[in-house]
Amino acid sequence: MRASLLQVAVNEDEPVESRRRRVAALVRDQAGADLVVLPELWTTGAFAYEGFGTEAEPLEGPTCEAMAKAASEADVWLHAGSVPERDPDGTLYNTSLVFSPSGELAASYRKIHRFGFDKGEAVLMGAGEELVTVRLPDTVVGVATCYDLRFPELFRGLVDAGAETFVVPAGWPERRLAHWTLLARARAVENQAFVLACGTAGTHAGVPQAGHSVVVDPWGEVLAEAGPGEGVLTVDFDPATVAGTRDRFPALKDRVLGLDRPSRRPGR
Repeated sequence: MRASLLQVAVNEDEPVESRRRRVAALVRDQAGADLVVLPELWTTGAFAYEGFGTEAEPLEGPTCEAMAKAASEADVWLHAGSVPERDPDGTLYNTSLVFSPSGELAASYRKIHRFGFDKGEAVLMGAGEELVTVRLPDTVVGVATCYDLRFPELFRGLVDAGAETFVVPAGWPERRLAHWTLLARARAVENQAFVLACGTAGTHAGVPQAGHSVVVDPWGEVLAEAGPGEGVLTVDFDPATVAGTRDRFPALKDRVLGLDRPSRRPGR
């Protein structure tokens, strides 16, 4: 299976519509890949909080339309990163969009863990509530976004739902780059799954981005890693490795905590 991670640079001087056209062209250039992945909030910039409200769009808005067409023209599965979505009730969400090679919106995921503590995304956007998986021809993808990477229980839930490959778009800051690669490898090892983590380049509202998109295998080995700038990271991987790893080293079968088991009485 061939995946192309598009590490898009978000430049404040580039109008959103221009970037949307540019990214659509980048997606079309990936014809021949099986899966193409874009970063988190690449239309606005993950730290450009003041633009969330003005650039928010309905689920099937202009970004959805452009990415659906690009996926169809390239004949690829496309995880189109995330956009600021405005629900009909007015609530904003950080919402990921996944398209089939026919251009159908196959899934959407509202980010569950919002970053910012008492500001930014944490107070401006609503929290998602549902785990999302997407069945591709060769693997089941579990969808997560950026700050979600710090919460292993989410990924355990995705594994229980059948996920074999995690796709994680992000707008991760450069100052915490070490955490980015460490957490991507940890989520891969503990769940015996592939991790495709796609970050942004450039600077969002004065916050330099980490870049360094990375693909990790079920043993935690880095198959490919990008640098800090805009570019395309393409890697071939074998999804069957997941089942083989889980069979040869069946650690997931030894899980105890977090499972739906009857409670025991305390000993006397």
